[in-house]
Amino acid sequence: MRQSNLFFTTKREVPAGEVSKNAILLERGGYVQKTLAGAYSYLPLGLLVIRKIGNIVREEMNKLPRTSEVQMTILQPRELWEETGRWDDAGMKEIMYRVGDDNSAGLGASHEENVTDLFRHLFSSYKELPMAAYQINTKFRKEARAKSGLLRGREFLMKDLYSFHASEEDLDTYYEYAAAAYMQVYERMGLKAIRTEASGGVFSKQHSDEFQIICEVGEDDIYLNATGDLAWNKEVIDGEDDPKLLEFSGGEIRKASAVEAGNIFRLGTKYTAAMNAQVSGENGERIPVYMGCYGIGVSRLMGILVEIFGSLGENNRGAKIVWPESVAPVQCHILDLLNDGTAEQLYTHLSNLGVDVLLDDRSDKTAGEKFADADLIGAPHRIVVSKRSLEAGGLEYSLWQKEDAKILSSEDVFALFKKTSPQ
Repeated sequence: MRQSNLFFTTKREVPAGEVSKNAILLERGGYVQKTLAGAYSYLPLGLLVIRKIGNIVREEMNKLPRTSEVQMTILQPRELWEETGRWDDAGMKEIMYRVGDDNSAGLGASHEENVTDLFRHLFSSYKELPMAAYQINTKFRKEARAKSGLLRGREFLMKDLYSFHASEEDLDTYYEYAAAAYMQVYERMGLKAIRTEASGGVFSKQHSDEFQIICEVGEDDIYLNATGDLAWNKEVIDGEDDPKLLEFSGGEIRKASAVEAGNIFRLGTKYTAAMNAQVSGENGERIPVYMGCYGIGVSRLMGILVEIFGSLGENNRGAKIVWPESVAPVQCHILDLLNDGTAEQLYTHLSNLGVDVLLDDRSDKTAGEKFADADLIGAPHRIVVSKRSLEAGGLEYSLWQKEDAKILSSEDVFALFKKTSPQ
């Protein structure tokens, strides 16, 4: 990609009305543009990051047993929600957008009713279970606190998965498979997630499991065990003297602020019973179907990554993003400070190797402007082509803005990327 051709610009100043690190850096870096509070358009580089996050999530979900990707409608009929009683539920009224002159439909805040309706039309026997489906789709929720960038959206991208089972035991088995898959998703993005027991909220009366990332701007308070790999959400304990917390923590209570990166629920028969989604059992009798749901905020993960790996600098200077390589919009950013064709040749050669490259070919920008933009864009590998680098013997190369730049020959650069390029 040539930077001069992209439908985006970077910003020198903090965007008006933004207070969160992720919103400030993503807008300044030209990744997103706010349309209204809690709703953002994704510009070319932002869309690349979102797609890479989505692909990691998709790859791990596809490894789960008997699990398929689907795409459900965002517009959902009132009648389905009335079957479960959630249309008039006070909690859902607070978060669900209603549309139509007669409020005959809602915009998808979640898809339990929709997917249960699909299930009851498609499956009829216990022999067909377990069965699971997921989607990566847009959700709409009335968010009163939409001041945290991508962490709190009114319109956001989410992966939601739903599983159906002939027994609670089978649900429990799948539930643990899903939990392990979630941990793998976060690990691939360079995030340390902590499995945290929490409430079921408006989705389930049972406790759920959240996957929390320790973060100073996190809205959740969690209490960690001695090893720091399990936690309780503050909402499900009765103060710090709660006996179950003391036993769980091994007597060493550690409290931390965290942001929720995903959650999973055992729904039991809450939705399937209400919607008469049963199957025939071994002897032909009608048996209940047990259900689980599993959510990951794909766009929220983008915000979390910037909160963890981004820096605002000081006095509006030195702002930067350092993307983990697995989700970076491009692998390599070439800064052309010479305009003599050397950078063009390098760009062509690396592209032919299968490397995702962004070439800053803009002739109307100073070297300082290009470096500042490169910090905001945050590609893992950076190559600077300048008179000084060529006089020093080659190309100025740095990795992830974490090490001092060094001079490499073109051949050394090609060899470096050949090691990681697809065959």
